[in-house]
Amino acid sequence: MPHFSCTVDQGVTVLTMDSGENRFNPDFLNEYSAALDSIEAGNTQVLVLTSSHPKVFSNGIDLEWVLPVLRSRDTERFYNYLSLMTALMRRITLFPMPTIAAINGHAFAGGAVLSCCCDFRFMQTGRGYFCLPEVDLGVPFLPGMIAVLKKAMPLSTLEELQYTGKRLSGDECASRGVVHTACPPGTLMEQALVFAQSLRKRRDVIAEMKRVMYQEVIHAIDEEDRRKMASGWDKWFMGVVL
Repeated sequence: MPHFSCTVDQGVTVLTMDSGENRFNPDFLNEYSAALDSIEAGNTQVLVLTSSHPKVFSNGIDLEWVLPVLRSRDTERFYNYLSLMTALMRRITLFPMPTIAAINGHAFAGGAVLSCCCDFRFMQTGRGYFCLPEVDLGVPFLPGMIAVLKKAMPLSTLEELQYTGKRLSGDECASRGVVHTACPPGTLMEQALVFAQSLRKRRDVIAEMKRVMYQEVIHAIDEEDRRKMASGWDKWFMGVVL
């Protein structure tokens, strides 16, 4: 897996994104899914997601891949790509074990949403921001992405972040309820892994809890996203393309 590395210790798997700014393109998304297949097939009880980039957790959609596809008017390919992305977010949200995002740098746009698919978020202070810049790009989120964000933070925080595009530091994310813990420099993985050890529970119980608790997310991705795509959601990218 050239875009990922994986370590396992005492029932906790750390899956590290290792693809530069970890932008979402088909190769990256397919490898992510394959990595989750391998982890789910093992005996892991907790999953920690992080990045090898010194300043970036994930910057979301890979516009260098997306924009040429849209310029060529290949909407089928674009929507196949979107389906890969939303399927990954659905899978992480429902992953049959507790999940922790160890946010070691910038989490922008889709990268921020990806972190919110996890059950808990730990963020390093003094390095990187959490940001939803779609309002400035002119591209609103799909319903499933909104559902993921709503499960992860207070609605008042989501409203501010989504309508202003404001960047939050680790400390600000902790005070606004976006992350579980803001970690001083050099302590992010240590704190995330200590917490992970407290989450080693029965996977079947966790899986059922998630299926019940995240029904709105499931419905939004499975039903509302599909309707949005069928109605021509790619039109929102035209301003970026042009």
